[in-house]
Amino acid sequence: MLQVDEVIARRLDSGVPLVGSVSRYIISAGGKRLRPVLLLLCCGALGFKGEQRFNMAAVVEFIHTATLLHDDVVDDSAMRRGSPTANAKFGNPASVLVGDFLYSRAFQMMVDSQSMRIMEVLANATNIIAEGEVLQLMNMHNAGLDETGYLQVIRSKTAKLFEASARVGAILSAASPEMEAACADYGQALGTAFQVIDDVLDYTGDAAVMGKNLGDDLREGKTTLPLIAAMQRGTPSEREAIQQAIETGDVAMLDTVIAIVKKTGALDIARLAAQAEAKRAIDAAMHLPDGPHRECLVHLASQLLDRNH
Repeated sequence: MLQVDEVIARRLDSGVPLVGSVSRYIISAGGKRLRPVLLLLCCGALGFKGEQRFNMAAVVEFIHTATLLHDDVVDDSAMRRGSPTANAKFGNPASVLVGDFLYSRAFQMMVDSQSMRIMEVLANATNIIAEGEVLQLMNMHNAGLDETGYLQVIRSKTAKLFEASARVGAILSAASPEMEAACADYGQALGTAFQVIDDVLDYTGDAAVMGKNLGDDLREGKTTLPLIAAMQRGTPSEREAIQQAIETGDVAMLDTVIAIVKKTGALDIARLAAQAEAKRAIDAAMHLPDGPHRECLVHLASQLLDRNH
C-alpha cells in the first residue's frame, strides 16, 4: 500500500494548483483504501507480483475518490472521515471539476496497463456506478422503495467498484475464467455487505468514531434496508412516521425513527442480510489458492460485520 500511495502522490501532480490541493485534501483525509487492498490481495492470492498492480490499485482509488467528491456535492454533505468535506472547504464547483480530473486521470493510467480487458472492466464499472448514482437520486425521498430496488442501487453504486477491483486483480494475474469469476463474486458480495453495514451505522453509530453526521441518510431521503425492514414490521403509525421522515428528510424525527428501527428488530434484519453477503464472499474466496492472501480475504469479510466506522 505504501507503493500504491507513492503512485497516487505522483499521479496527482497537475500544473493547476487547485487540482492538486483538492485531490490531496480528500485522499490524505484517510479512508479504508479497501478497493486497492482488494486488488492487491487478489493479485497476491493468484501469484502476480508485477509493478502494474500498484498502478491499477491507484486507478480504482482515484475512481472511488472522484465518486466521493461528486457524492458530497449531490448530498450537500458537510463532514466525511471526521473532517469538512472538500465541497465544504473548497466549494461545489472545485469539487465537481476535480472529481472530473480524477476520473480522467484514472482513464489515462488505465492505458498504461495496455490491457483492453482491464479498460473494458473499469470503463463498464464506472458507467454502472454513474447509473447507480442517478438511480439513487431518482429514489430520494421515495418511501416506497423495496429491498430489491435498494439492492439494485447499492450493487451499482458501491459493490460494482469492489467487484471490478477484485476482477482486475485476477486479470492482471492472467487467472482462469473460474478464478476471475470467484474474485468478482467475492468483491460484489463484500461491497454489498460493506454498504448494508454502513447503512446500519447511520442509525446506531457514534458520529465521532464514524467521522460523519448521524442521520445523514435520513436527511438526504435515502430509503435504506433498516428503514425498509422497520416499515415492514412496524405498526401502521410507526410505518407512517418513517414514511413522513423519508419524504420530508426531517432530521428532527431522527430519534423517533431510531427508536422504531430498534423496536422492530430492523437492525438485526439488516445485519443478517450483511452476514449472508459476507458468507457469500467467504465462499467465493475459498475457490482461490490456499495461502496468507486468501486467509486475509476471508478475515476481511468476517471482520466487516464488526466495524464501527
